[in-house]
Amino acid sequence: MPFWINTIVALISFGVAAATGIFLIPLLKKIHFGQTIYEKGPAWHKDKQGTPIMGGFMFIIGSAVAAAAGYALYRYRSAGATVVPDNTGLYRLLAGYAFALLNAGIGFIDDYIKAVKKRNLGLKAKQKMVMQFVLSSAFLYALYLLGNHSTAITFPFFGDVDFKIFYYPIMILYLIFLTNAVNLTDGVDGLCGSVTVIVGLSFVMLCAAMGMWEYSIFSMALAGGCLGFLVWNLHPAKVFMGDTGSMFLGGSVCAIGFATHQHLLLALVAIVYVLEALSVVVQVCYFKATKGKRLFKMSPIHHHFEMCGFSEYKIVITFSLAALVAGIAANLIYNL
Repeated sequence: MPFWINTIVALISFGVAAATGIFLIPLLKKIHFGQTIYEKGPAWHKDKQGTPIMGGFMFIIGSAVAAAAGYALYRYRSAGATVVPDNTGLYRLLAGYAFALLNAGIGFIDDYIKAVKKRNLGLKAKQKMVMQFVLSSAFLYALYLLGNHSTAITFPFFGDVDFKIFYYPIMILYLIFLTNAVNLTDGVDGLCGSVTVIVGLSFVMLCAAMGMWEYSIFSMALAGGCLGFLVWNLHPAKVFMGDTGSMFLGGSVCAIGFATHQHLLLALVAIVYVLEALSVVVQVCYFKATKGKRLFKMSPIHHHFEMCGFSEYKIVITFSLAALVAGIAANLIYNL
């Protein structure tokens, strides 16, 4: 597949996402879908009270339009080729996008409760966990039906280890963990969007190296959409992606990683999300073990850096550079 197709995909996704903000932000303000700031968060975040949420619709729409256009161009370009791609890649792409979209649906319910009921915590943890468990199980089953029967996990430099029946419960937990990890990363203006631009571009290269052109297109659409969203979300943010957006991004990152069946490379590419989530786990465990002491000033870890005096711009740049290094490392490891 020629790279110009991915270039067009990026431009369409960026343009649609950025343009959507012109109409979406005034609408969200009109219907009073604003953020309720968590009482225990950093004190200066209270200035963000009332900022519209559900801005994630920008890159949800942008990535869908761009991925559809890119796939149409890809099939048109392949029409005269000696080997014409079958529909399996398309079905895997649709399964992945459905997984991301349904995760966005969970996030939408969460956002609706926050915006309308004015409860910052949204859905209860058990409610969200049950929905994510069902959704993750369904996604793995869909991949199985589409030919992904392997229960082996590839360990770079060592080879494959077959987990057999234990593969599925482990992967369900992995999907839930990583989807929520992306959600936790959305706590500073521009952070989750910026990191996901880098993650998306890393997957563009990985998927291209694997010949998974459909997911290379989807990854580029995701990166372009997030970049368009950042037009409105960089500090000071005029809109937040909300759980609608962050859960969509989590579902998208997981869908791409699982479609490639590179579970450990997925963890490396997504290292910023993983560390954000682990910082919460470590903080809770340390708090309980020491009867009230805290390892970090605040978790997730981006708030710790805030409390240490890092500006929001500095956090975004630092975390994005970490994601870039991890993405380059993952591509180098795969191509060795």
